[in-house]
Amino acid sequence: MAKEKTVFVCNACAGEHPKWTGQCQSCGEWNTLHEQIQAATGKDVSRFSGLTPQREITSLHDVKSENVSRIECGISELDRVLGGGLVPGSVVLIGGDPGIGKSTLLLQCASNLVAMLPTLYVSGEESLQQIAMRSERMGLKDTDLGLLTDNNLEQLLATAQSHKPKLLIVDSIQTLYTDQLTSAPGSVAQVRETAARLVRFAKQTDTTVILVGHVTKDGSIAGPRVLEHMVDTVLYFEGERSSSFRLIRAIKNRFGAVNEIGVFAMTDTGLREVTNPSAMFIERYQPDSPGSIILVAREGTRPLLVEVQALVDQSSLGNPRRVSVGLDSSRLAILLAVLNRHAGVSMYDQDVFVNVVGGVKVHEPAADLAVLLAVISSFRDRTIPADLAVFGELGLTGEVRPVQGGLERIREAEKLGFKRIIIPEANKSGSSKAKISVEPVSHLSQVLAKVFND
Repeated sequence: MAKEKTVFVCNACAGEHPKWTGQCQSCGEWNTLHEQIQAATGKDVSRFSGLTPQREITSLHDVKSENVSRIECGISELDRVLGGGLVPGSVVLIGGDPGIGKSTLLLQCASNLVAMLPTLYVSGEESLQQIAMRSERMGLKDTDLGLLTDNNLEQLLATAQSHKPKLLIVDSIQTLYTDQLTSAPGSVAQVRETAARLVRFAKQTDTTVILVGHVTKDGSIAGPRVLEHMVDTVLYFEGERSSSFRLIRAIKNRFGAVNEIGVFAMTDTGLREVTNPSAMFIERYQPDSPGSIILVAREGTRPLLVEVQALVDQSSLGNPRRVSVGLDSSRLAILLAVLNRHAGVSMYDQDVFVNVVGGVKVHEPAADLAVLLAVISSFRDRTIPADLAVFGELGLTGEVRPVQGGLERIREAEKLGFKRIIIPEANKSGSSKAKISVEPVSHLSQVLAKVFND
């Protein structure tokens, strides 16, 4: 077996150095050297030679597809985001802010699955007593779940190879370290190397591995970006600290749809599933308040009703403020320009604030009509009918463009008891059977006429 050595590689120019220095001698950049393992020349020069065996080239039409049986977690909202459940041999990375509920969710998942398959929960952040206290508070103390508190990767893998679990949960990847590197746990080199070896372990043993990842100030998973490329599924835990609602969003999923969400509510006994999130997000909707309207959004395959609020106020600044929470700020500036050009409503001296209630983040352009109607409602101090819901994208020429899943959105609004819905003209196909009054529009002027009688 060839002996492995470490080198320091520059992230900017890929130059190699035998030891760490503050400045790269090749390109002159500072603090760009990170430790990597480099195998010496010999018979076994590749650390990943066992990841996939060498095979002959196979034509695509000769490959037989097989339906892999998924492992249901016992938490339907989590199974939905995963695409139906966990896939054997897959690696799932879940990230989120501290205290958002990552460890709580995984402890619930592990407790549900331990009766069906061998499960090992590895924690590098909590002691056994702390895990036991949390599980007792959640009512999970009687489960026969295997626990391990260790930060050393070699000892973790040795224990896993001895006990042969089918589900391995590591909380968290930033606390692990390998003896082959001298850098501290959480460094780029340690995170990349420990994750790569856990991925190799998952593929070789057909073990499902779930990794918990810390996040940076901007909300992205800490560590090298390659970490998200190595795993099969990347989930983000979202939510406001002041709210009990939590959302899990799939950013990457090789075995299911991306941008799928699961909705939970944090309680004293753990996370509780929310089976009807639309009703939850609009339960405190005040229909008689100017600047408020219901948007029929779509997250993954799920239509979702959320409340969009706007506040327009006289600005005392030379450059009026444009602030949006849960929406794209640059999109708000574009919509205000369209409103000025095609509706004659100018807000050059007004501060505009837009918010999606409940901590939901809407990334699709189908929110354009709801945002503009909420802004005009607040600006004119006129209420929007309580039985009205909207969705639709707005073009730069003032036309209302179609969006995906129009029929599903209409059915969701109908199910929640709304009487009217304004939709793009191109989305009216198949809506004739709906019990709700469907009002298709093709231009911004038609929207204002239907809502404000302009």
